[in-house]
Amino acid sequence: MTMEGSDKQRGRLWMWLNERIGLAELEKFAKKKEVPVHRHTVWYYFGGMTLFLFLVQVATGILLLLYYRPSAEEAYESIQFLMTEVEFGWLIRSIHSWAANLMILTLFIHLFSALLLQAYRSPREITWMSGVGLLGLALAFGFTGYLLPWNELAFFATRVGTEIPGVLPLVGSFLRRLLRGGDDVTGATLTRFYGIHVAVLPLLATLFLGLHLFLVQKHGMSVPPGVEKKSASKQAMPFFPNFLLRDLVGWLSALALLAALAAYYPAELGQKADPFKPAPVGIKPEWYFMFMFQTLKLLPSYILGVEGEMVGIVGFGLGGLFLLLVPFLDRRVARGEPSPLFTWIVIGIVSYMVALTYLGYTMSPTK
Repeated sequence: MTMEGSDKQRGRLWMWLNERIGLAELEKFAKKKEVPVHRHTVWYYFGGMTLFLFLVQVATGILLLLYYRPSAEEAYESIQFLMTEVEFGWLIRSIHSWAANLMILTLFIHLFSALLLQAYRSPREITWMSGVGLLGLALAFGFTGYLLPWNELAFFATRVGTEIPGVLPLVGSFLRRLLRGGDDVTGATLTRFYGIHVAVLPLLATLFLGLHLFLVQKHGMSVPPGVEKKSASKQAMPFFPNFLLRDLVGWLSALALLAALAAYYPAELGQKADPFKPAPVGIKPEWYFMFMFQTLKLLPSYILGVEGEMVGIVGFGLGGLFLLLVPFLDRRVARGEPSPLFTWIVIGIVSYMVALTYLGYTMSPTK
């Protein structure tokens, strides 16, 4: 059957859209695209799941914006009204909160699985760097969004979090004031975080996500070097409909999990922030910042005459730079050789993050 005959069978709407936006070309591209099949294929699904959870964030975030008022006087009350008076408002906020946590979790899994499978090797260096950029933006979304309910826990956690850059020499005071919009966390901080959360970060995320998806389409999905060497003939499945349908099963499972978590463990609001109250004992950040927070707590006051917190912040900065530049630092994998050193470095990083997060939740807050 010719393409023209196929178009006629699908009806006038298909023909009308095809003439204007080229649906046939998109269909041809989707059918041509293939996904490698091997024992590590399961890790490919986390990229699509992260994208799905991001779209859930966008949709629920827009709904929340219809009622949210970004000021220290009204922010808490607007969330309270949303959760108690608006029909299903509590559910939308809970889904938004849980989707943020699951999105960052799947993003961590996607990034570290790509790192262990050495998906950063040529010609995918920029694909990797855009993915690291998306991780940084996801963490920034979490940090700026945490303050928006203007409750007690979020207020003091933000005060602690924005205090950390202040220990850096020369630029510390400037960075702290830039984040806070003043010398302390106030209503100006709230409106600044709101603007960053709903305008600046979505714009950057759209640019980075567009670049990342374009490069994934251009270069295809990476096959691990070990699998590539062992298999003379590459096995693959069509993206449409085979892989896409499997992706949809994952998305529906994530949606079911979100609904269950939101229903059984709805997001709490707590008490309204009072800047004149003392900070609650044992205040802690979100889980994805816990390993950094706990590291700074365990460091001694001074290390070789340098403030311990400064050493920790510089160390995390260098760690982020290392993650970004992995494709250029791992020269062995670039030559097609095994790279066990980088594999063990990644295992060490993941083990460190898990161990420090566990300690952060189990150690006594007085220690």
